[in-house]
Amino acid sequence: MKNKIVERIQKEFSKSVDLIIKPIKLNALQTVYIVYLESVTGSNKVNDYVLKNMSLIASSPNQKLKDLASSIPAPNTVVIEELDQIEYYITNGFTIVIKGTEVLALETKADINRSVPEPLTEQAVFGPKDAFTENIQINLGLVKRRIKSKTLKSESLVIGRKTSTAINVLYFEDIAESDLVDSVKEEIQKIDVDGILDSGTLMEYFQRENNTHFPTVIRTERPDHVANALMEGKIVLLVDTTPFALILPAFFADFMNPITDNYNKSNNINLLKVIRFLCFFISMMAPAIYIALINYNPETIPTSLLINFAMQRDNVPFPAIIEALLMLFIYEILRESDIRFPNSYGSAISILGALILGEAAVNAGFVSPIMIIVVAFTFITSLIFTEQEIVDAIRYARLIFITAAALFGLYGIVLAFLYYLIHMVELKSLGKPYFYPIAPFDKVYFMKGLLKSKSWKSVYRSKMLTDKNFRRQRRNES
Repeated sequence: MKNKIVERIQKEFSKSVDLIIKPIKLNALQTVYIVYLESVTGSNKVNDYVLKNMSLIASSPNQKLKDLASSIPAPNTVVIEELDQIEYYITNGFTIVIKGTEVLALETKADINRSVPEPLTEQAVFGPKDAFTENIQINLGLVKRRIKSKTLKSESLVIGRKTSTAINVLYFEDIAESDLVDSVKEEIQKIDVDGILDSGTLMEYFQRENNTHFPTVIRTERPDHVANALMEGKIVLLVDTTPFALILPAFFADFMNPITDNYNKSNNINLLKVIRFLCFFISMMAPAIYIALINYNPETIPTSLLINFAMQRDNVPFPAIIEALLMLFIYEILRESDIRFPNSYGSAISILGALILGEAAVNAGFVSPIMIIVVAFTFITSLIFTEQEIVDAIRYARLIFITAAALFGLYGIVLAFLYYLIHMVELKSLGKPYFYPIAPFDKVYFMKGLLKSKSWKSVYRSKMLTDKNFRRQRRNES
């Protein structure tokens, strides 16, 4: 007579071609059932950890499985008390051993992971060359390889009715604010959906409090970035099946200053930081400024240059805003095609398309040469930012500035700038002010975020991120 637990598993996993059920007779009255999913389980591990140890069960047919669990040399052995837990363990690569009404789960996960890759979206000349993978245990190991401290805590949560996605919450017990950690865990536990397949989906739940196109959560593939954020007092979320970790809270300054800046000399990198901020404003406002000067404020342009502009636009039938929107639309298409095409020929096609379309548009009289220069300069300055979320935010803000410039000229640009300034000051990331360390001003984080101070001068942590253990260095800094 077939075991009722086995019949239940067969019913729940009906039409699953990878379900393996192997009955093993101990004697005339007792049968042990070995159940696993072939797609997520390593057959060699099943053989080594389960089948080769069946002699332990056969030699003691009257002994309970939980008493034999400690004798089986498997990486992880779990005695299942509730039958509803079987689904979780069997779909996570465990082999289920069923003897009567007893159920034992042994970890036999298949090795379906790729090796540790190099960073692709956050590349650096200097610094570590490893990046996260889709395996949460490997990712946790990459972090703990850098941080060897017992105060680094990693709590595991599971969300998703269908996916049962594992999420690790990482923080330093003696640095991070306890209330902040609790709020993050509560927010995760409140999520009740069918599945979380990517860290980007989880990120949306932490950004829903803000109606903004600016990112308020950092997404990174670099373990060194995660380690640095943890030591500042931030909280990190590792999501299984995705190679990107989430860092909370996140400030605007964090997106303007990547972790790779830390691997360069402070005097040199500070100049680059200034250039990066200039590129941010140029990329966001350059087309709008050109439209405002041409349409509303031509008196601000030198006469000889204004005459040159007028001659270039003499045969263009469209107003400046139509020119700008047309070219921005074309360049956005080229950018997307560059991302979607294979790396082997994606860049070549986008460069060729830009040259041909730009020249053809000028020759056909659709746009003026100066507009080609302005839009090209706009996109070149945006290439300095590797975070896709901040690039998308710049794109959205650029349209707002263009609209304001077309309606009110330079006055409209000033109004749009004030709007964004007020908007960003009001934003919060996990309850912390998004425009920190400028508003409110904090010299400690300012010298580490917006500027790079010398390493031996970085003695204290920011009081915005921690309410304890403010001192970073214990030795005499002199």
